[in-house]
Amino acid sequence: MVERRIPRPRDLAPLMRFKKPEFNARTRRLAQASTIADLRLIAKRVTPTAPFDYTDGAAESEISLARARQAFSDIEFHPAVLRDVSRVDTSRTVLGDRVALPFGIAPTGFTRMMQTEGERAGAAAAAAAGIPFTLSTMGTTSIEDVAAAAPGGRNWFQLYMWTERERSLALVERAAAAGYDTLVVTVDTPVGGARLRDVRNGMTIPPSLTPKTIVNAIPRPAWWINFLTTEPLAFASLDRWSGTVAALIDTMFDPTLGPEDLRFIREQWKGKLVVKGVQSLADAKLAVDLGADGIVLSNHGGRQLDRAPIPFHLLPRVVKEVGADTEILLDTGIMNGADIVAAVAHGARFTLIGRAYLYGLMAGGREGVDRAIQILQGEIVRTMKLLGVASLDELEPAHVTQLTRLVPLTHS
Repeated sequence: MVERRIPRPRDLAPLMRFKKPEFNARTRRLAQASTIADLRLIAKRVTPTAPFDYTDGAAESEISLARARQAFSDIEFHPAVLRDVSRVDTSRTVLGDRVALPFGIAPTGFTRMMQTEGERAGAAAAAAAGIPFTLSTMGTTSIEDVAAAAPGGRNWFQLYMWTERERSLALVERAAAAGYDTLVVTVDTPVGGARLRDVRNGMTIPPSLTPKTIVNAIPRPAWWINFLTTEPLAFASLDRWSGTVAALIDTMFDPTLGPEDLRFIREQWKGKLVVKGVQSLADAKLAVDLGADGIVLSNHGGRQLDRAPIPFHLLPRVVKEVGADTEILLDTGIMNGADIVAAVAHGARFTLIGRAYLYGLMAGGREGVDRAIQILQGEIVRTMKLLGVASLDELEPAHVTQLTRLVPLTHS
């Protein structure tokens, strides 16, 4: 028989652990988020459908995005034990300067549509974390205002080449004058991808007040209050536009973009040059031949060509062939710090996050971006320790196996 007794007050005292209540709903929600997926769920609750789906969705059947995420799930880690991992160094040199973590914030368009703090929140959070922030040509905060929001930060500028080359060059000159050290030229948008969620939602820039959007706004008043009481949403680098995203891309971007255009930009830009949207070994070699300091293996987050190559699968071969000549960056599908560790182990110098950052922004503005970065940082450190490595340079392909799910059919 178990002997029982009435508990004494001094026995209960150590068990009584009441936390100080947090009355700020945003802070309370963010503190409860343990993963990027948690931030996504919060973002979905507080953001109207059209801007949330613009962030969350991809092209056509969204196969490219699903495959990219599945590729990171289909890995096997190989840890080493009996290693001193009491201290872990997550920093490294990327494109000439030290970064605190092996990821930065990718360029995203229409960012103030997701949450009113927009690019300012992203740039400030990135600067505080010691990582780069990339401003999009289609951003909603000006080149100069982003620089002012993060005066001690490292800012990159992403460029779409327009049909009017002088307008592209004007943006390049403004970025240089504002202290941006890296130019990221995106080359995978000759036309806009078929982003069907946006079509079905009737999404316009800025969002339109229709009966459907008004009904959708009722449970999300904070977003609409912010939207209606802050400066009007507009493209900081473009003229005002009231059509769909795909129509904007089709109208403004040049399907004749060729190697000579990239060579021209290389001649004009004195900082580091990165080519984003590389999806084959041949194009990786071409970018290096044209003077790129780095390339981003990317299928635009699955937002352009559906069923596009999976960047993580391309990584080992591209690193083997051109990794000695240029720095290899990677994006698309990253939702966990372990994904970033796997990419670095297979030779990526650096990675970029888009949706993961935007989920945090939508969930809680600047605080939400800080939380997204904290989550990824914690996952990176924990994964490295469990693998038995104390620095990023210790990661190598032997630490990660890409398990086979999609096997190309070879033809005789």
